[in-house]
Amino acid sequence: MFAAFDQHRRRELGLIFGGTLLGVGLGAIAAFVPGFLVVAGVLGLLVGAWFARSVHSILTATVLVATLLPFGTLPFKVGLTPALLELGLLALYAMLVVRNLVDPERSWRWGSLAPWVILLLGSSFFSFIIGSNAAPDSLLLHNYFKLLLGICLFWGVQNALDSLEQARWWLRLLILAGWAAALLGIGLRFAPDGLALRFLTALAPIGYPASGRVLRYVEDEPNGFERAIGTSIDPNGFGGMMALLGAIALGQALAQRPVLGRKWLWLITASFGLAVFLTSSRAALGGFAIAGLFLATVRYRQLWWLIGAGGIAGAIAIVGLGKGGDFVERIVEGIQFKDQANQMRLAEFRNAIAIMREYPVFGVGFGRAPNIDLTTGVSSVYLALGSRMGLVGLGLYILTAIAFMVLTTQAIRRSERSVGDAIIGLQAAILAALAVGVLDHYFFNIEFPHMGTLFWGVVGLAMVFMRETQADPAFSR
Repeated sequence: MFAAFDQHRRRELGLIFGGTLLGVGLGAIAAFVPGFLVVAGVLGLLVGAWFARSVHSILTATVLVATLLPFGTLPFKVGLTPALLELGLLALYAMLVVRNLVDPERSWRWGSLAPWVILLLGSSFFSFIIGSNAAPDSLLLHNYFKLLLGICLFWGVQNALDSLEQARWWLRLLILAGWAAALLGIGLRFAPDGLALRFLTALAPIGYPASGRVLRYVEDEPNGFERAIGTSIDPNGFGGMMALLGAIALGQALAQRPVLGRKWLWLITASFGLAVFLTSSRAALGGFAIAGLFLATVRYRQLWWLIGAGGIAGAIAIVGLGKGGDFVERIVEGIQFKDQANQMRLAEFRNAIAIMREYPVFGVGFGRAPNIDLTTGVSSVYLALGSRMGLVGLGLYILTAIAFMVLTTQAIRRSERSVGDAIIGLQAAILAALAVGVLDHYFFNIEFPHMGTLFWGVVGLAMVFMRETQADPAFSR
């Protein structure tokens, strides 16, 4: 497996999967030996201290936490319980600021998209203040703060990565960390329910649920189809993350100069696809499919053959072998909004539209709706933004997405092939997330900050590739 990788790549792969296996092993031991949590906690502190050595180490730790332990917290309270992701982001930003202060030749990198991101942040802050009457409760304030930290990774990535080779390194890290999360999700999905339940509830001391809906099923029917969740608690959230990172892997599998061996990238992409399927998230499946169609349309025509072959194989399995009929029926019911989950979505959509009619400009903020007849939860990023941040915030979000696509497309035209391939893959990932957002809300949600962290980290990574293109159109390593 390692023959195709140089020594640096071997260390990366060994770090990520060694850490994953260590974490899985410690979690499995803790599931059966509760007292072992103390030992695991000490080892966790030592690992954290090791990651704090440099900016790149902290950035690596942040990605690993966002993908493998997104809801992890410290096992004790300091006022409010700090999340591991929150601590990692704070450490990253603090180190970046200090590095810029001690090196006068360094300047802060903002990125071409920065004006739009700043306007979006400003709009969210204004809606947050007026929605809470300038007196938010501590939990709401903490959750909103974590959302802001995740969005700011847009700048964190740009200032942490100084070259095209470092950008390719982080692209590789995203793929490998996502693959580790996909394999963990697939493994837990096929593990016996009792074992998977014990493993997941063993994470309770660090912020995970100890009871209730730990394992998830379609229509919440325990005798039905079990949904893959990994360590993301929610199958739809896990599916969205798999669609985002899986699109990057697919783009690299097709790229002229991929960041990993091409055969391994196809295996990784297949793992992402399986993980998306096992979540039974129709939004994630649609987002992943749209990413593939985008890549096939804009550059990689050969992908149409794979798409066609997949369609034929699916038709044979359904019509000829009688396999997958339930899956197709679930997709059709979803499109027609006939099943229970989408009936609930329709009710949420109507409720969100009612809020937007009553509070059209700046929304109701990130807390509860001021009218007791209305609720703010809705399974759509766009309607959630419209109800929480009004048409101003929704418009800025859409304009930011359009600006991202325009700026990155311009950069592709003036870049050499390997850089253009990387940017197109990142475009596909963002399009996948935007498509997922039609029916899910995770990529801009104060209760799922890791999703926003990954989303804006990918956007920031695209800015790094753009920056290197502008600095030297022929730059290549």
